[in-house]
Amino acid sequence: MTPKVKFSGGRNIAMKVPPHQFEATVRFYRDVLGFTEKSREDASVCFAFGVNRLWIDRTPSASQAEIWLEVVTDDIHAASAHLKSAGIVRCDEIEPLPEGMKAFWVSNPASIVHLVSQGSDSGKPTDSFSMHRKRSTRFE
Repeated sequence: MTPKVKFSGGRNIAMKVPPHQFEATVRFYRDVLGFTEKSREDASVCFAFGVNRLWIDRTPSASQAEIWLEVVTDDIHAASAHLKSAGIVRCDEIEPLPEGMKAFWVSNPASIVHLVSQGSDSGKPTDSFSMHRKRSTRFE
């Protein structure tokens, strides 16, 4: 019997935006909604989004905007087995993750990408999404 796996929403939301929509999208969140800009790089801007972080990523391969979400688990191996048993296929080729990062990619039935990452021993989310983003040109 597979042990009960806990999942919770992570604090990171990534919006993958085509280059021709990037600046207008950033202006919408910064100038129209007045969200606080937390960080900026050439291809990525992060805004405070309530208790979450909204990453706007310039994505040359995108023809339309996509939303990517983070899901945090207390046991990455059990989570992988649980999702596999539910018929959810990992899609790790979507974007490379740093060596040793306790995370993987899945897509829900509506094709929304999720980063499944292991939280800390306390059960609280880690900053794995940001750690990944700092090591990836596409995801910060």
